[in-house]
Amino acid sequence: MTARRRADRPTCPAPYTRGVNNKVDRRGLVAAFGAYGLWGVFPLYFHLLSRSSALEIVAHRIWWTLVFCAIGITVMGAWAKVRQVFADRRLFAVLLGAGVLVSLNWLIYIYAVVTDQVVDAALGYFMNPLVTVVIAMFALRERINRAQLVALGVGLAAVLVISIGVGWIPWLGLGLALTFGFYSLAKNKVGRRVTGFIGLGVEALALAPLSGAYIIFLEVTGRGSLTTISVGYASLLIAAGVVTAIPLLCFAVGAARLRLVSLALIQYVTPVMQFLIGVIVFHESMPLVRWIGFILVWIALVVLSWDMARTARRSASAELTQ
Repeated sequence: MTARRRADRPTCPAPYTRGVNNKVDRRGLVAAFGAYGLWGVFPLYFHLLSRSSALEIVAHRIWWTLVFCAIGITVMGAWAKVRQVFADRRLFAVLLGAGVLVSLNWLIYIYAVVTDQVVDAALGYFMNPLVTVVIAMFALRERINRAQLVALGVGLAAVLVISIGVGWIPWLGLGLALTFGFYSLAKNKVGRRVTGFIGLGVEALALAPLSGAYIIFLEVTGRGSLTTISVGYASLLIAAGVVTAIPLLCFAVGAARLRLVSLALIQYVTPVMQFLIGVIVFHESMPLVRWIGFILVWIALVVLSWDMARTARRSASAELTQ
């Protein structure tokens, strides 16, 4: 391609350019690290709510997320778009399914935190990229290459080592990885039709009647935490909406401004922080067999990350030669 022809070629916005000398979008980088960093310290926040059951915490998380999103949608004047989503039965069904999946993910995660199993939760988020590859292979019929196959094999070996060593399958980690993997698949299906903020609002709105009824039931029967413990504790429950929404909004900014491979590598910040909190802060047990299992998972992630980086470089080179 001649220099003149390249000069006449329309340029993409900075976040989407893929040349070798691209400057990293600082705002996107800060937003992405902010999102994954906040998710990383979630165990500290939810551990403060350990006087409540995991199911009650999830109910509050859904309800107060809806309140936060409703305020944001009102400020943006986007209620007409919300009504359009409800009018589209297929789109609403996908978002409803996504809401159920993310609620299950929250339930498993919060249960892991309040029962002092943060390390198992970290294992789930370490395994999430591997599970995503499997979901893409079966649900989207995507082919996997040799490096991905090696990563999956090492990941499976890790699960077997941990299961045999501790005497049970790490169902908390697998449950987190599977629910978030299928949630990502659902969001991928509708991501171009609805913004992340409105999508989250619709998901919360669809589940709000059930979660609200459960909260009222607990309060009426005297088993709820909102009015029976303290004002400070109630404030922490109400803050669950903001705590849920802010990292998701940061993630949306990062996802829009960074290359996918960069975002995929930054995501490891969350499980690393959760793992360190579980081991150092909460002093959870890490026998030798669990260390071996985690090391195998980390090896699988190194292989997978190397493959993603290699694919990204090839794509960038192919675009430069066009």
